Amino acid sequence: MKAEKEAMFYRKLEDDYIKCDLCPHDCQIPHGKVGRCRVRKNERGTLYSLNYGKITSFALDPIEKKPLYHFYPNSRILSIGSFGCNLTCSFCQNWQIAHREPETTCVTPKQLVRAAQEHQDHIGIAYTYNEPSIWYEFIYETAPLIHEAGMKNVLVTNGFIKGSPLKQLLPYIDAMNIDLKGFTQDFYKELCGGALAPVKETIGTAIENCHVEITTLLVSESNDSLEEIEALAKWIGSISREVPFHLSRYFPAYKMELPPTPLEQMEAAVSIAKKYLDYVYMGNVAGIDRNTYCPQCGEKIIDRNLTIDIRLTDEKKCKKCGKNISIIY
Repeated sequence: MKAEKEAMFYRKLEDDYIKCDLCPHDCQIPHGKVGRCRVRKNERGTLYSLNYGKITSFALDPIEKKPLYHFYPNSRILSIGSFGCNLTCSFCQNWQIAHREPETTCVTPKQLVRAAQEHQDHIGIAYTYNEPSIWYEFIYETAPLIHEAGMKNVLVTNGFIKGSPLKQLLPYIDAMNIDLKGFTQDFYKELCGGALAPVKETIGTAIENCHVEITTLLVSESNDSLEEIEALAKWIGSISREVPFHLSRYFPAYKMELPPTPLEQMEAAVSIAKKYLDYVYMGNVAGIDRNTYCPQCGEKIIDRNLTIDIRLTDEKKCKKCGKNISIIY
């Protein structure tokens, strides 16, 4: 694959090695090789992005599919993705593009903005499907143009990024869904090839700068113990009870063949998380209640059935008890 775009966030070392400073892996890459993400390549002491402007997927989705339940509900968003990932989750749901080199379409930031403007009835772009943080240079150049065009930028990310690049990108990001894989270092190391602490740091920083919702895929016999879910929810709640939390049901995928997460375990996890968080949702389960209820009086305030009905005052308060609801639209 031809390397065309010089990467950001790297340092030159001796003997044509470079050190990549984009994510916590801190890859030291020799000439002619790529980092663990497979999309950042060292060519004689210069680091290049191999996926700059390369799109593998393009779709118009409901915003709830990201999932984002408290950010412009009942709207649509253009979802785009590239390829590559800096984690190696054995249960990856998008492994065909994250860990392969699928066919791509090449675009410039300006071309993508024009394409977004040509589509109607959407709020902006969600960078998703594969890990967007390793598509950094393209997003960093595209996101300001999206803002200039009056649209929103959303990241659906694993949060495995270093603080400096994250803070440089955040002024252009309106919302994030951060995938908190689990709540133990062993889980991150053994099943994801990563680390927990940097993701927690990303969540803390992001919450201070944009709208954040968190998703955890509950994997059978791996990260679905009620003790771990309680610790995870308690930690999120220590930052803010109002962070929407999505608990998603696992099904066998990629290299993981464990049985699907039992429904009773999902229900118990949701019940425990609600002790510490105001807005907890179950995902990847047919026929479940996806509605939003006022955390103070229990009134249904967003109905998500055949259509989406927002039942709040103009000031985004519960019509029954007057509680302020954490939501953006």
